[in-house]
Amino acid sequence: MSRQPFSFSRWSGIIIKEFIQLRRDRLTFGMIVGIPVIQLLLFGFAINTDPKNLPTAILAADSSSWSRSLVAAMQTSGYFRITRILASAAEVEETLAHGKAQFVVTIPENFGRKLARGERPVLLVEADATDPSAVGGALSALNQLATSALARDLQGPYADARPAAPPFEIRLHRRYNPEGITAYNIVPGLLGVILTMTMVLMTGLAMTRERERGTFENLLATPALPIEVMTGKIVPYILIGLIQVSLILAAAFAIFRVPMHGSLATLYLVVLLFIAANLTLGMTFSSIAQNQLQAMQMTFFFFLPSMLLSGFMFPFSGMPGWAQAVGSVLPLTHFLVLVRGIMLKGNALHELWPAVWPILVFMLAVIGVGLRFYKRTLD
Repeated sequence: MSRQPFSFSRWSGIIIKEFIQLRRDRLTFGMIVGIPVIQLLLFGFAINTDPKNLPTAILAADSSSWSRSLVAAMQTSGYFRITRILASAAEVEETLAHGKAQFVVTIPENFGRKLARGERPVLLVEADATDPSAVGGALSALNQLATSALARDLQGPYADARPAAPPFEIRLHRRYNPEGITAYNIVPGLLGVILTMTMVLMTGLAMTRERERGTFENLLATPALPIEVMTGKIVPYILIGLIQVSLILAAAFAIFRVPMHGSLATLYLVVLLFIAANLTLGMTFSSIAQNQLQAMQMTFFFFLPSMLLSGFMFPFSGMPGWAQAVGSVLPLTHFLVLVRGIMLKGNALHELWPAVWPILVFMLAVIGVGLRFYKRTLD
């Protein structure tokens, strides 16, 4: 049997057919166009290894012109954004423990008077070092400010107070991670990243697998309500998620020596909430997708910004405003605050509410979308 010669018309027909299929599969076509655009925007604008405009609180017991010049120089440097003026040491503790500021700068009493006398007063800088990469550049800039911030003020009769050494001493206190160990930040974060990837993907494939295997008809033939089907499929994966969490925590304590300053029960409670949020998202993806490939595409489409905009890989407070706004919608962003707050800061349950309610709202919104797309008929 002789082989037919290559036919350009048949070949071009197959190509046209594939383009028609891609056009009909809007989700795949959207991924082809959307993922490169999203990656370009995220890596080009949102990712910053030298974060600036970090939220900073000031506790000033001195109101001299030197104090004001110092605060102005910090803001001018671009690394510090003064967001709070504190009144007491108790507010300092609360501000750092709740993550309301990356730095707290305490200007002592008689700061200006001691400067004029050449006594080199001590400036206390407390940094939330749970993410060591977020404070490195800012602290280097602060050390440079020690020699340049007051150069304009120390002139004329105060010129003798301008020694070769900086006119004041910066005493740095790295809170919650004094040695700047990266594992203390990365390992708790991996807990959320792994749960996001596995929980969303597994449940995202659950209902689409039913359709492809032809067993979805059995679900449709039962009198089960949509909410019963969704929650019934979620519960087994909750147990799987808890097993994963236990393995990760065991490795974190035994291998990486990550401290645990908070309650283990509180940690598992917020983990359950986070698992539930991701599982409901996966079920919603499976309700929308027509096949497993689409479910995987939607999972990847969600996972990429979660990795880059949550504060896991890059400091959240150093991202531009629009990136922080998008990241604030993602449950992983708030879970990282929760898990690091419990493990490294020892936060109690009542202190975690500002990061708990956004996850609850996300979960309820996703459940509503999933129930809307869930269909009781095979179409």
